[in-house]
Amino acid sequence: MKSKEDIYEKNKEALKKGKGFLEEFRKFITRGNVMDMAVGVIIGAAFQGIISSLVNDIIMPLISRITGGIDFSNWFLSLDGSHYKTLSAAKKAGAATLNYGTFITAVINFVLMALVIFIMIKFIGSISDHFKNEPEEAPKTKKCPYCQSEIPVGAKRCPMCTSMLESKQPEKG
Repeated sequence: MKSKEDIYEKNKEALKKGKGFLEEFRKFITRGNVMDMAVGVIIGAAFQGIISSLVNDIIMPLISRITGGIDFSNWFLSLDGSHYKTLSAAKKAGAATLNYGTFITAVINFVLMALVIFIMIKFIGSISDHFKNEPEEAPKTKKCPYCQSEIPVGAKRCPMCTSMLESKQPEKG
């Protein structure tokens, strides 16, 4: 039989491990990239609602109008062999259905979502490029005042004409 001290020590050890795990989890969850990802997921979920509305309320009716009234939502295959006029009628009857029209709508949803995200990233990238203040790089070469050849900025003698270079440019005349 275990003594109270043994049980106490084991409980204390388990508690330390639990605290270590919780501390490690706290460090993980408060890292910047995890928080950024969480914000991205939340914004993405909200954005999905906008894209779904765009597809279901604007694009699909336009496609239906262009194609002569085709309604993708009622494109399905009843797996029980019966024929149903609409998907809701098949579901009401309890029939198993293969809803390929719903799948087509989901694919269109995905493509539009990817397109909108691509356009947004391009737009944000162009804005950030526009406002970037890159310092101008100091010139690495200069012209020799005597022979006009390109030489390193720090050169004291021209390697082409062997002239000694002064700190001041010679007068042209």
